[in-house]
Amino acid sequence: MSDAPAPRLVITDALGRRIVPIDKPLFTIGRRSETDLRLTGADISRVHAEIAAENGGYVIRDKQSRFGHGDQIRLGQAGDTEIVFFVDGEAPSVERSAISAATELRQMAALLEGLRALGSGRVLDEVLALVLDSAIDVTGAERGFIMLANREKKLEFKLARARGKVTLSGRTFETSRKIPETVFATGQQTIVEDLLDGDFAAQHTGTVALGIRHVLCTPLRLVRYVERVEQKVAEELIGVLYLDSRERGALRSASAQSALETLSAEAALAIENARLYREALDKAKFEQELKVAAAIQQSLLPPPNRDGAFFSTSAASIACRAVGGDFFDYADLPTDQFGFIVGDVAGKGSPAALLAAAVLGMFSAEATYHSSASQLITRLNHGLFRRAIESRFLTTFYGMLGPDGSLTYCNAGHNAPLLVSRSGIRRLETGGVVLGLFDQATFDEETVKLEPGDLVVAFSDGVTEALNPAGDEFTDDRLIASVTKHRAATPQAAVEALLADVRTFCEDATQSDDVTILLVRYDGPKG
Repeated sequence: MSDAPAPRLVITDALGRRIVPIDKPLFTIGRRSETDLRLTGADISRVHAEIAAENGGYVIRDKQSRFGHGDQIRLGQAGDTEIVFFVDGEAPSVERSAISAATELRQMAALLEGLRALGSGRVLDEVLALVLDSAIDVTGAERGFIMLANREKKLEFKLARARGKVTLSGRTFETSRKIPETVFATGQQTIVEDLLDGDFAAQHTGTVALGIRHVLCTPLRLVRYVERVEQKVAEELIGVLYLDSRERGALRSASAQSALETLSAEAALAIENARLYREALDKAKFEQELKVAAAIQQSLLPPPNRDGAFFSTSAASIACRAVGGDFFDYADLPTDQFGFIVGDVAGKGSPAALLAAAVLGMFSAEATYHSSASQLITRLNHGLFRRAIESRFLTTFYGMLGPDGSLTYCNAGHNAPLLVSRSGIRRLETGGVVLGLFDQATFDEETVKLEPGDLVVAFSDGVTEALNPAGDEFTDDRLIASVTKHRAATPQAAVEALLADVRTFCEDATQSDDVTILLVRYDGPKG
């Protein structure tokens, strides 16, 4: 085995100079993290070149030019990356502080993967801390902070650090917002060599009072590429990186400033990846919570199908989101009547679902204590006002069916259910206003007589107002036609058929409201 030193490259770029050994037969150079020598810059390709050991020498592809001792190549449109090839002898010594910091940031992808594997919810905080610590090490600054743009493109303070990896609170880190906001607005790095010079002292009195003299602030610019063509397609400013020091001229070093520009580009990508990951975590958590909420809401509803001594019933409720504001429930009353309620809370989603759950709770507590439908509806209305709930409006229909076929009902602003009998179809409209509108509202009730086989079809407006792709509504007329067509079926079969007719009409249009149908059939005394 030969004891000759391995060939090596001396790279000079914006980060300074560094030595990289060529320790494999095929050595790749480019912007990709998987390459053996990773270089930054918009004009460096993902795989820019490769060095191969051939016939006792080395060849760089794709130009097929052969290296010799001390040969040089330049990469990039401006030629600002220089690589010198050495086989023997000593290569020049290099400064490693800026390189070490840059390497840490270029390894950010691996760090993110590790944090993701741990399920860390603090991934963004970890990345911001690493970025600030690296920037402070590279420039020799005393302290620094990062501000990121929110959805309204306004800068928000995120994290401040001092030498020694010390976190500073936002209240103790006092500085003027003028410099970072100017840098964010212009996209140009700003260097102030001495805040006591010229007009700076008057503009930044709070910062000067702390003894701060030198400021360096650079934009965090996210650059996106089309990977196949290696072309930069978009730039976006996501925030600023601010550094300062009490020593005049401490941040003047050209190499430190160049290194910071490169670090800030790496940092912008790492921060954006971390922010996207945290948003994904939050979204996944929210979606899981919605699944649990949907399961809880379904558990609050009674079993949809039920047969009693003189009736049979079926219901279905389909929320347009994970949870919805429609509800239904049944109650066995001490008068031997069968009570049923259907309702529709104003609004959609979680707020409507919470109010629907509250009303179901009130209904369960009150139903067995009232011998009339209007009394129960009045109690529900008072209950909404007693709880001082905002946006508490809802429509509801409550019916009490007796063994003799008498149906006493009260309609509080709800879509009038259909009473389907041999003599035709009529609406059940008697009642009053929407619940939650007036504390002292009064409600009426009506009693009608059902014959065996008669149906009560209660529904929410999500049924009749369901839209097809052309924007047409399902309408009451289509509902009546569907009910008439399926009236001879069992309640469960009829409900399923009604829902199928609505789906067929809507085709692939997105459901825009909660859909609920409750069907009660009076069978007459059995046996």
